[in-house]
Amino acid sequence: MQYLAVTAEQSSEHRVLVFAAKASDILRFASIDRIGRDAQGELSGFQRPQVAAHIREIQDYLAKPNSVLPNPIVVAFTEKVGIEDLGDGSARLSIDIRDGAPGLVVDGQQRLTALSTLERDFQVFVSVLICQDEAELRRQFVLINNTKPLPKSLIYELLPTVDDLPPRLGRRSTAADLTARLNFEKTSLQRFIRQHTCPEGIIADTVMQKIIMESLANGIMRDLIRHPKGEDECVHLVSAFFEAVKRVFPDAWHGQTPKTSRLLHGAGIQAMGDVMEVLAQRTDARSVDDFQAGMECLKDKTAWTSGEWDFGGEVRRWNSLQNVNRDVALLKHHLVSVLKADLRQKRSPSPAPLLEEAAQ
Repeated sequence: MQYLAVTAEQSSEHRVLVFAAKASDILRFASIDRIGRDAQGELSGFQRPQVAAHIREIQDYLAKPNSVLPNPIVVAFTEKVGIEDLGDGSARLSIDIRDGAPGLVVDGQQRLTALSTLERDFQVFVSVLICQDEAELRRQFVLINNTKPLPKSLIYELLPTVDDLPPRLGRRSTAADLTARLNFEKTSLQRFIRQHTCPEGIIADTVMQKIIMESLANGIMRDLIRHPKGEDECVHLVSAFFEAVKRVFPDAWHGQTPKTSRLLHGAGIQAMGDVMEVLAQRTDARSVDDFQAGMECLKDKTAWTSGEWDFGGEVRRWNSLQNVNRDVALLKHHLVSVLKADLRQKRSPSPAPLLEEAAQ
């Protein structure tokens, strides 16, 4: 397939071109690689699942005779494309489709899907990006879409597959990788974290990433991650802790959802992250039994599924806690205070015997 294109001088490492084509032709040279995981939990693809409602809205609009769609479909190639410079910023782009579509849609998948059902000739602009390899393609996808209203959880799930990220995203990448391992390896949280590739999960992946990021920055994982097998140790630590949480609060965990149990809610998970930190740092808890013993003191001080929380000067219904900074901080302070008081009591020396007892 050949197209007369306009080139743009943008980067010495990439070629960027634009031309017009019909959706049916675009789908001959480009595919939509939807994100998923194989049986071993390995990530493949990078596009979010189809959004049926969004596609219908686009279809309804495009059915109108005066509709226009100026936003381009962005397609990336790593091979099987040739560029012949014609001068004055124009070029002839050749795409080899003998072995299938070599391009991948980086942006505009919903628009392209809607266009493919249109029963009239309708051309759209196609922006072409030539990348050096698959890794660079994924990197460009993340950086392009990070400034647009794509679900953050999709972007974060892709981060561990991308190199050379800005520091802001690099820090999130490690947390996202650990979260995915917790979700797809044999851990206490396997298939329990809601991700784009695990929509049936219950705990929000962004909440789990948040407690891991806090630990990596200022907690126990900051040291563990530096060990030779630091990532394995971090996964083991979080898995052991949440297995202990299941044992200490079985009724608030099993068969529950964030709506029916504040333990599985964003506020509860974040607060329990601080509990994990206190036990790991102050008692060297590492095993399930260590964490379980440390959390026994919390049993009668919680209202995960019913009753009221007693926060000292404030009493709240069990389900009034929301995933907002004030409520999260309130719950964290409550649980950590109970935990520290219990640890102080355990460390206190036994009272000296009475003189009379000593004399006997």
